[in-house]
Amino acid sequence: MSNSQEFGFKIAIIGDGGVGKTSLIKKYTKGTFEKDYIKTIGAQFSRYDKDINEDKINLIFWDIAGQSDFKFLHPLFYKESRAGIIVCSLEENDLGTNSFTHIENWNNELIKYCGDIPVVLFVNKVDLVETNNIDTIQIQEAVHKYNLLRYFITSAKTGEGVIEAFNALIEKLYSKYKQLSSQK
Repeated sequence: MSNSQEFGFKIAIIGDGGVGKTSLIKKYTKGTFEKDYIKTIGAQFSRYDKDINEDKINLIFWDIAGQSDFKFLHPLFYKESRAGIIVCSLEENDLGTNSFTHIENWNNELIKYCGDIPVVLFVNKVDLVETNNIDTIQIQEAVHKYNLLRYFITSAKTGEGVIEAFNALIEKLYSKYKQLSSQK
């Protein structure tokens, strides 16, 4: 007789439009990358199943549009999220600068609608910059200031850091809820 359990986690993936949220999800769940940008309308979700030890993990990634046109829908999209991923871009342009500045706004939204859930930062598009130009001190300060779990440098295009980043958050959720289930 197996003692395997099943867990379900909804994870909200947020950040400014164009930072690569959809691409990161596709890279993790399907191993693919599409170079043409397609704006997410409202939100879309992706299901993905993963096994940890002998337990089955059912994941739903909610890819929430970053454009302000859809802000009125955010309370519905955040509902019952167990964790959050804030995505910003390393691009050396307005998108990159603004997406980093907006981490605070996205984090405040998560706190407002989800309470105290684990949140990680994906600093995406590392393939577009020189890695020695990345200001890791500034990133670490943001993680500390907003009480995020940690950050990951990622590239949805090359896959750099993507599997590790998603898995770290999923394993954190799994160990938390596995421990809670064993206390019942």
